[in-house]
Amino acid sequence: MTQVAFPLHLVTRFAPSPTGRLHIGHGYSALQAYDLARKSKGRFLLRIEDTDVTRCRPEYTQGIFEDLAWLGLDWDGVVIQSERLGAYDAALERLKGLGVAYPCFCTRGDIARELAASLHAPHGADGPLYPGTCRALGADERRERMARGDPHSWRLDMGAALARTGPLCWHDDAAGDVPVDPDALGDLIVKGRDRPASYHLAVVVDDADQGVTHVVRGRDVFASTHAHRTLQALLGLPTPVYRHHPLVVDAQGQRLAKRSAGLSLAELRDAGWEGAALAADIRAGRFPLGIGLSEA
Repeated sequence: MTQVAFPLHLVTRFAPSPTGRLHIGHGYSALQAYDLARKSKGRFLLRIEDTDVTRCRPEYTQGIFEDLAWLGLDWDGVVIQSERLGAYDAALERLKGLGVAYPCFCTRGDIARELAASLHAPHGADGPLYPGTCRALGADERRERMARGDPHSWRLDMGAALARTGPLCWHDDAAGDVPVDPDALGDLIVKGRDRPASYHLAVVVDDADQGVTHVVRGRDVFASTHAHRTLQALLGLPTPVYRHHPLVVDAQGQRLAKRSAGLSLAELRDAGWEGAALAADIRAGRFPLGIGLSEA
């Protein structure tokens, strides 16, 4: 039998937001990315996604370092998103220049009222989509409202984007080749009114700049990859291979959250658990405290 050589020198990353302490689900994802890189004699990178200025805390960033080290992980470089805002601004300007980004003056309340009044509100992977209200504004009205300082975000015009790129696809290790679905997220926000860059824009810029070849993350962001592939094409960035793994759920089948009591890595450490032993169990598919992997 012919043996297939494992690809060499993969680059993976673990990219948590410092909005709380890491839980076992984060540990599972980090271990998968770490092992994939180390098996290929490649690089495992850490990225702190701290652009949500209202929720991120320095103590949680320090906690990320502590928790990963406790599990026995080391990393080959750290990127802090709040130190890279110029790169995201440059990417946004590129999208504006291509004519695929527009200012959105709608509040959450405006959007909710419009969706409630619509008999045929568009739906995507995560629920109702933005109905495109500000996409229809004329150039003069946009300039007027921006000149007087009306608060606004910036959205990607997905229809205009795909008209420019043509059909796109991306590859997931489990799902295979996946065609980009323009209705997965609709006209998503690429820069919010209250944060310097959206997750979607920052993540594709950072993955490219860090040379990430394989993205390992949970199935909860599978739909986001449609938008990420579109942004990569527009910005001329490489597309990694994706591996969307099952989510870790509690004994009731609910997805773990940073507020899940008793399941943070810090709480387990304080309770006397050994990090190396927990990491070995997770790698073997043995999860403590009645938790496990989702089937969906």
